[in-house]
Amino acid sequence: MTYHRPEFRHPDLPTNKLGYTRKQYEGAISTLCAGCGHDSISAAVIQACFDLSIEPHKVAKISGIGCSSKTPTYFLGNSHGFNSVHGRMPSVATGANLANRDLIYIGVSGDGDSASIGMGQFAHVVRRNLNMLYLVENNGCYGLTKGQDSATSDIGSAGKKGQPNLFEPIDLCTLALELGATFVARSFSGNKEQLIPLIKAAISHSGFAFIDVISPCVTFNNTSTSTKSYEFVREHIEATGKTDFIPVQQEITADYEEGFTEEVTLHDGSVIHLYKNDESLDLHNRLSALQAIHKCKEKGEILTGLLYLDPDCEDLHEMIATVETPLRDLDETALCPGSNPLDAINESLR
Repeated sequence: MTYHRPEFRHPDLPTNKLGYTRKQYEGAISTLCAGCGHDSISAAVIQACFDLSIEPHKVAKISGIGCSSKTPTYFLGNSHGFNSVHGRMPSVATGANLANRDLIYIGVSGDGDSASIGMGQFAHVVRRNLNMLYLVENNGCYGLTKGQDSATSDIGSAGKKGQPNLFEPIDLCTLALELGATFVARSFSGNKEQLIPLIKAAISHSGFAFIDVISPCVTFNNTSTSTKSYEFVREHIEATGKTDFIPVQQEITADYEEGFTEEVTLHDGSVIHLYKNDESLDLHNRLSALQAIHKCKEKGEILTGLLYLDPDCEDLHEMIATVETPLRDLDETALCPGSNPLDAINESLR
């Protein structure tokens, strides 16, 4: 069976500041299962990049292996892309970012790709504060190999195979917080009103931005006994608050509803407005975020929304003082500075 997307688009479709419609941000037609939460995440990325008026050719999409790692094919078809080996997306993203800091890097991974085979890679890309958006499409199972439990599957959760998971799950948000991530959030693929602003804020953040998105597998892990199913997540979701993102270039004229309690300014001057329902959560305090996550977990709830933000952090380029020019654009003068600089370096090491 073949699938073809119609080329016709209505001439009066909305455009962004670049004059682009959403078509310029789309990719190939998805071959994932009908109803897969991953497709909703792809749609959220498309909408976020459209709203931010990002030029598609200035985005690099990096992924590993798994259902989740297939999804970059389905958005930003005019962007750069690299599908790496299982669990090694962070290494490729790090190398590409160090070679060309001018691109926007979006890494897409899964719970198996990051929490199992790629755990070591995930840990080091977090602690280095690489400037990228790291999206985990978390369904608690291995969808490409018939639904075995992944490392994020909760104790007692049972998918289609019916066998409850016996092992303690890995919570990637708490792990990211412990390792020093400077932007941590969790969302649900079925909540685009929350997910799209979080993606826009993460892209605008100067540093490592991590979003764990609960994305139910409709084929193997959408049962009444699974804690990663649509039914369970909708019944047990607890949001830190309503999230909105306003680019600094846009004049703020909206009249926000009563209950507004927190305004967070990002590194580039952009602002996230949060309507919190938990006054005990301090968005700039790692311990507060960790406590909020564990508190919800003890009640059987899933905490979503922006959990932690450090707006004044230094990314990897700033920490190791790399050149601002992409390596491909360096000429012989920069690459071969002569013997005097080398002599000075050697002398400093004596």
